[in-house]
Amino acid sequence: MTTTTTYVPAGHLGVDEPRARFHDLVAAEWIKLRSLRSTWIAYGATAVAVVAFNTGTAYDTYNHWPQRDAADRAGFLRDGIALQEAFTTNAAMVMMLALGADGAVVIIGEYSTGTIRTTFAAVPARSSVMAAKTVVVLAVTTGFGVIVAGASFGLTQAILGRRGADVPITYPGALTLMLASALLAPVCALTGMAIGSVIRRTAATMIASVVVALVLPLVFTDGRHWSAVAEHATLYQAWNRLAEVSHSPTAFPWTDGGAWTVYAVWAFTAAGLAVTSAHRRDQ
Repeated sequence: MTTTTTYVPAGHLGVDEPRARFHDLVAAEWIKLRSLRSTWIAYGATAVAVVAFNTGTAYDTYNHWPQRDAADRAGFLRDGIALQEAFTTNAAMVMMLALGADGAVVIIGEYSTGTIRTTFAAVPARSSVMAAKTVVVLAVTTGFGVIVAGASFGLTQAILGRRGADVPITYPGALTLMLASALLAPVCALTGMAIGSVIRRTAATMIASVVVALVLPLVFTDGRHWSAVAEHATLYQAWNRLAEVSHSPTAFPWTDGGAWTVYAVWAFTAAGLAVTSAHRRDQ
């Protein structure tokens, strides 16, 4: 008897071996993400920190409400300060830093351990693998953002409601603030993922994420037209524009539509960079 062995070139599938379907890749990436205990610890700690910043501000207002005079209380209600306390700037900064790091870890974790080689050996279609990772990160962080933003609004207004200083979700600008705060999570996570896919080094990626999220918005000012345009193009300033209850006059004003455009450009650019970077470089 003669045994015939058929060798399949590396990177090619055998006749009877089906190609990996995209939903299978998404399922595999979801298993990778949820099977890591550090994932849930990171998201849980971030959620607690963000909600704590918001509720802490509301509780401080609750405690000092009796010391306010009538004019101060009326101004608080008239100016919609309760809505500003539903999601504070400190909470937004924490979310940006944490979600950028979480998104980056999805990439640099596999590169640092070398498991990305196994993944690409099993599925040579690198762009499909990275697209699946992007879909999973987008879905998880969007859900995270919605839960945290909703919890922050509900808890802060419940605290302020005990003093009669709360606002309903139908208050002008409330839905915009909640949507902008919720979507800040996936956009920052995709940005961190894109940075990690390009740099592929933990320390350098984290530094770059901090620079992009918080340092760049501080570098530019509204004093010059070019500087104002650059400032408006940052994620933090886009969120800040959408979160403003009353818009103070500036030399170079912009609109909510411009801020939403910044969100979209950052998200699509980051996703595209994350998907294509692995295809153009060795692992």
